[in-house]
Amino acid sequence: MKRISLPLTDETIQALKAGDSVLLSGEMITGRDAAHKRLFELCEKGEPLPVDIAGETIYYVGPAPAKPGYAVGPAGPTSSYRMDKYAPTLLKLGLKGMIGKGARSPEVVDAIVQNGAVYFAAIGGAAALIAKSIKKTEPVCYEDLGTESVRRYYVEDFPCVVVIDSKGNNIYETEPEKYRKL
Repeated sequence: MKRISLPLTDETIQALKAGDSVLLSGEMITGRDAAHKRLFELCEKGEPLPVDIAGETIYYVGPAPAKPGYAVGPAGPTSSYRMDKYAPTLLKLGLKGMIGKGARSPEVVDAIVQNGAVYFAAIGGAAALIAKSIKKTEPVCYEDLGTESVRRYYVEDFPCVVVIDSKGNNIYETEPEKYRKL
């Protein structure tokens, strides 16, 4: 298990390999479909974004309401393919990491490699466990979107796995082959 501090550095990203289990600590932003669409539309118009994407890691999440004593409620990952249309544009703007669940399109994999980024998977079904690693949250923009707004999370030992590394190695492609029956 590797312990990684956020924000991600280029050196850290280059050292990560597909299949590495990691614990992330530091700051990340959140956002799902609706927020991505708004950011993408601003990019298409050449307008400034309400959040500086450069150097950020984004977690695709829409958490449940927080229980007393927690920063957020259960906070499991959203299916990442829903952000695939927008991810290459954000990666060009300097986004360094993405956290979600599920496979990514070839265009996103190419953009990860071209921009020296990384894609992590958080474990679906572990939303309550993940919420324990989120120590603080604050709004960034698009608060009208509720749980889909862009927020800043302060995390400690946030568990995830490197799925697509900066070289394009992808465990969704390599690992199933190991378990196929001949």
